[in-house]
Amino acid sequence: MFSFSNLSIPVIQAPMAGGVNTPALVAAVSNAGGLGSFGFAYTTPENIDADLRATQDLIRQAPQKRINANFFVFEEPIMPSPEQQRLALDDLQSVVGDLGVQSALPTSPYIPNLEDMLEPIWEHQLEVLTFHFGIPSQQVIEKAHALNISVGITATSLEEALKIQSAGADFIVAQGIEAGGHRGIFNPHAMDQQLSTANLLRALNGQVRIPVIAAGGIMNGQDIHQMISLGASAVQMGTAFLTALESGASSAHRRFVMEHHHLGTHFTKAFSGRSAQGIHNEFMKVMEGKTYLPFPVQNTMTAPMRKWALEKDEGHYQSLWAGRSYAKARALSTHDLMMVLHHEYLAAKVMP
Repeated sequence: MFSFSNLSIPVIQAPMAGGVNTPALVAAVSNAGGLGSFGFAYTTPENIDADLRATQDLIRQAPQKRINANFFVFEEPIMPSPEQQRLALDDLQSVVGDLGVQSALPTSPYIPNLEDMLEPIWEHQLEVLTFHFGIPSQQVIEKAHALNISVGITATSLEEALKIQSAGADFIVAQGIEAGGHRGIFNPHAMDQQLSTANLLRALNGQVRIPVIAAGGIMNGQDIHQMISLGASAVQMGTAFLTALESGASSAHRRFVMEHHHLGTHFTKAFSGRSAQGIHNEFMKVMEGKTYLPFPVQNTMTAPMRKWALEKDEGHYQSLWAGRSYAKARALSTHDLMMVLHHEYLAAKVMP
């Protein structure tokens, strides 16, 4: 079974769905002594299999199975009335219509079949399997354990962490409010405690028995040292890898991370229907106060706009997920970034 003590650098490169995680990026992190990850939230089983095969071919320094595959756990959304659906479509079309983009209401089923998506994971028997938005079925956890796969699940509060522990998971990913991308809260309609990563670690300290991974706002070796000193077994870093040479982030995404620090970050439901943090671009601003459909229906509705923006290299209409400390991102090769992080971490450990 995987153990975080197997990592020579206590860094998990965060799963980031939508093409940011490439086989070259994931393999480079694992080769450098960390744990590379894929975010497979919207990926077909065939593409999951292809990505895993390509990555395993590139892993040389670590076991070929040292990969984390991440999936969203959520149920088919309850759609609002036809009038609300039409209002949400009209609100979106009023913004994207001038771009020459046409959106439409999708039809059910709205969510991918998780069982089908997990088939390549069972076949490849990766070292780590993680989940976001909730806890998978007991059968999934038991099957992972039967195949010697460690299971981790995101928590944003002590209450969620205790549920994860009771479900038999092997570790908790403690997501602070600083983290970019989708908020991992189990119930999107519940009150979010909005704990910082450090305060969430403090809340979990002494309350859970399984390892805790810190996620959110971690950009350098000093941050890694701080989180481990607060009890984390390792850290998960996403934004720091957006501008790595092997990242699949779009050119606009990279440009905004490196140059548009004045925009800051903001939480929005406008892109996907679920709260996510990214660089505060024009689409976020003009969609404030508008009507959104549930996740992932809204995500499907905004897909034509995001495709248009990608083709036009237009960052103001892409979902530029990033954490609050994105201004600290560095454009390096993945190997060089991992080496710098390790050096900074070791230096921080010996500082008085």
